[in-house]
Amino acid sequence: MNSSVSNKSVETVLEECPQVPLPEGVEVVMAEQPKPLENAIYISDKAKAKVINLMQDAGLVDDASYFLRVGVVGGGCSGLSYKMDFDNEQKPMDQAFEDKGVRIVTDLKSFLYLVNTELEFSDGLNGKGFYFNNPNASRSCGCGESFSV
Repeated sequence: MNSSVSNKSVETVLEECPQVPLPEGVEVVMAEQPKPLENAIYISDKAKAKVINLMQDAGLVDDASYFLRVGVVGGGCSGLSYKMDFDNEQKPMDQAFEDKGVRIVTDLKSFLYLVNTELEFSDGLNGKGFYFNNPNASRSCGCGESFSV
């Protein structure tokens, strides 16, 4: 038996294999590959709802010039802290994204720490409010407000 790994595509292997008749009503369906992350900043549905609610409270929801600005600053018990605010002035080197209809903007330096991060919101008994699910953080403090890479 040959145990070497082949670099053939699934389609090529299926074409080379003898055709086995399938029972009536059965069909072979190829599974979709998960979409790779696109080097952006994302927002969960729950965080989106809270952001929209806060924008309504601030009277900004009807002003399309406003967006959510997120960033990273030095400080906190782990060395870096997250910041978040509403803004309507985009700077030349800012990185802008849109996820689920929410415009998210960050400065270029912060983006290096936040790439593929998802902004989430928790409001349960142990709710933390907004928090960042950051795949780049090697450790974070107990309160979740600071991190290091």
